Amino acid sequence: MPAKKYFSSTRIAMIALFSALAAILYIFNFPLPFAFPGFLEFRFSDIPVLIGTFALGPLSGSVIVVMMVLIKLVCVSTSTMFVGDAADILVGFALVIPAGLIYDRHRTFRGALLALAVGSVISTALAVLLNRYVLVPAYVYLMFGGSWEPILGMMTPLFPDCTQENFYSLYLWAAVLPFNLLRCLVAALVTLPVYKHISRAINRLNAKLTPRKKASDTSNRYATALTILGFAVAILVLVFFAVLHYMLTH
Repeated sequence: MPAKKYFSSTRIAMIALFSALAAILYIFNFPLPFAFPGFLEFRFSDIPVLIGTFALGPLSGSVIVVMMVLIKLVCVSTSTMFVGDAADILVGFALVIPAGLIYDRHRTFRGALLALAVGSVISTALAVLLNRYVLVPAYVYLMFGGSWEPILGMMTPLFPDCTQENFYSLYLWAAVLPFNLLRCLVAALVTLPVYKHISRAINRLNAKLTPRKKASDTSNRYATALTILGFAVAILVLVFFAVLHYMLTH
């Protein structure tokens, strides 16, 4: 499908709205200190990302993931020297691409279940591998100059016997693995009941706005106005929450 036809006015507007919603949920994260180390922060941003993927396709879902992280970087910067942000993009791709591809071929409830299951497994597996070989070494080097003491200190409230020697066995299998499975499970449980309704609404809207053989000027103006409105709403919402986040943290 040509890029111009794929990225229609309606699709661009929907990508903007899903990206804005995902970015808001991505910015407002929270730790689960009773279950996981404090630097693993839980967020609900996977929900609009998955719904957008099912409604618009895996390519649009991937764009939403990238836009979500970029919006967060613009609004609140980074606290991990971009290590966590890059990881979130890669783990997000691992979730939406297989899930979106499977659901595109099997657009049924059973297909959605399979898509979410496969995407969750691949995303979690990649999270474990990235943490083991890329993210933790880069995080320790960039944030703490190669010293393991700070990150071990973050682990000891839950794992008092954690040392550099057994760090990965504890962190990967008792923290990263269950944390990412929980993240995907929560997103799947919310996505399943609502994705069909949202997808149908988008399809109906797109059908109304898609020009026929002789497109009317009114339809074209309406589609353009919808695109502008989508981006305007996204920007206004993000500005509001960026200001709110700044006020709460300063």
